[in-house]
Amino acid sequence: MNAPTESLIAVRDVARVYVDGSVEVHALRGVDLDIDEGEFTALAGPSGSGKTTLLNMIGALDAPTRGAVTVAGHDVTGLGRAAAATFRLQNVGFIFQAYNLLPVLTAVENAEFTLQLQGVPKAERRAKVVPLLERVGLGEQLHRRPHEMSGGQQQRVAIVRALASSPRIVLADEPTANLDTATSEDLLDLMLELNAESGVTFVFSTHDPAVIRRARRVVRLDSGHIVGDERRESCADGGDDAAA
Repeated sequence: MNAPTESLIAVRDVARVYVDGSVEVHALRGVDLDIDEGEFTALAGPSGSGKTTLLNMIGALDAPTRGAVTVAGHDVTGLGRAAAATFRLQNVGFIFQAYNLLPVLTAVENAEFTLQLQGVPKAERRAKVVPLLERVGLGEQLHRRPHEMSGGQQQRVAIVRALASSPRIVLADEPTANLDTATSEDLLDLMLELNAESGVTFVFSTHDPAVIRRARRVVRLDSGHIVGDERRESCADGGDDAAA
């Protein structure tokens, strides 16, 4: 179902309550948020602040208890499992902190997996992902499986997989959590370059100061509320973010 909106992502009065036995956990409490095409946005906050839950709402991985979410012109609030999967396949690339690579597939096979699900022929898939893998420094790793690659190399494969299908939106959940500082910096620089070149919208959930420094917009959450929203003309090059 389509719904008109000026923003690429529109979140309206979204609440999410999880029930754990007899205890209600309020992960989000009436959140409103708009994200425009081409933004490079960090959802920042401590563990339990609601940032990952909000990211999951945008990606149609979870449904709100109350409120509405519109993404790329689609009302994703109440999509069934099959419809949500189709929406994600057509519109969203995901980068997870655990990489989520298939262990039996090589780097190039993992990178082209979304394209394969979309029915893209093998030759076309390879022509698209191999140059991307070469660009991220994996030209010599094309036929290695995940256990034969470092964490940084696996995350590069995950980034290529997320971008290969040319999605309008890339959602990244703590993408630097398992990486060393140097690798994190390199990958963030790469994603900034791709954002600038292709206009793809990036939304991160993070508490990593390195991600927050590079974001052009930082939306801060605490206890399920948005408590800050800072826009920057350009990303910072260094320094700690004490409020991260």
